[in-house]
Amino acid sequence: MYKITKVINNNIVCSLDDRGQEIILRGLGIGYQKKKGETVPDDKVEKVYSMKDPKRSDKLQQLLAQIPEEYLEISTEIIEHARRILGKRLSENIYITLTDHISFAISRKNENLEYHNVMLSEIKRFYTQEYEIGRYALDLINERLHVQLCGDEAGFIALHIVNAELETNMSDMYQITGLIRDIFEIIRVYYGRAFDSESLDYDRFVTHLKYFSQRLFSNSYAQTEDTVLQDMIRSRYTKDYNCALKIKTFIQVKYKKHVSEEEVVFLTIHLHRLFMNDSRSEQEEDESD
Repeated sequence: MYKITKVINNNIVCSLDDRGQEIILRGLGIGYQKKKGETVPDDKVEKVYSMKDPKRSDKLQQLLAQIPEEYLEISTEIIEHARRILGKRLSENIYITLTDHISFAISRKNENLEYHNVMLSEIKRFYTQEYEIGRYALDLINERLHVQLCGDEAGFIALHIVNAELETNMSDMYQITGLIRDIFEIIRVYYGRAFDSESLDYDRFVTHLKYFSQRLFSNSYAQTEDTVLQDMIRSRYTKDYNCALKIKTFIQVKYKKHVSEEEVVFLTIHLHRLFMNDSRSEQEEDESD
């Protein structure tokens, strides 16, 4: 049994868990004609939202008091689908940001004010799984609410998912996406050839760039004391290391951000893996000639 501490609407109430922390409960009719101090049976609760940060709990409650409750239900299904697909922990803040975004997007749709997503091509390219989750979200919204949001919204939702993976904020997400795009352009020009965007090494590199960019904009840096390994990588993978240095210089000039030597070395390793198979192929062709 849960004791009600606050009624938000007919289907959403607040309570306390065993540790005395505030939780939000969702279930059909659990708040109908209920008052503070009354109880809700366990079997009537469909979902428990437990926010570790009290400020986030307050924000979610404020949001739920202002929007149709179906938006949280849909948002929850999208988030749970994302967790299954990605196999990753997502920040609890996504319940606020994604639900609020869905509400805002539907309001804009009703007013014929849909936004163009200028980063859509980059989102499709770098956040493939998250973009597919975004498309799933649009289908779900259309199915449940009979609102067909434009395709650009799949990209916006994808950014919210990536944002929850990295635990950053949406303003940084646009910079992170732009930085990844710029890094790949530097790589393309430097190596003068295409790379296999379907390969596992490409996926690993994109993942590395996401977390590298997150560290960059939060002013935290990867650290290692293995100077022997760093020296070996610099000497063994000279071409890749020089490309990493170009990326470092670009970031320092455009973003005024420090890139540590450790980060340069990690970039070097990923660059080497990204083009390693191509290098082997070129060597085999030279030997056959």
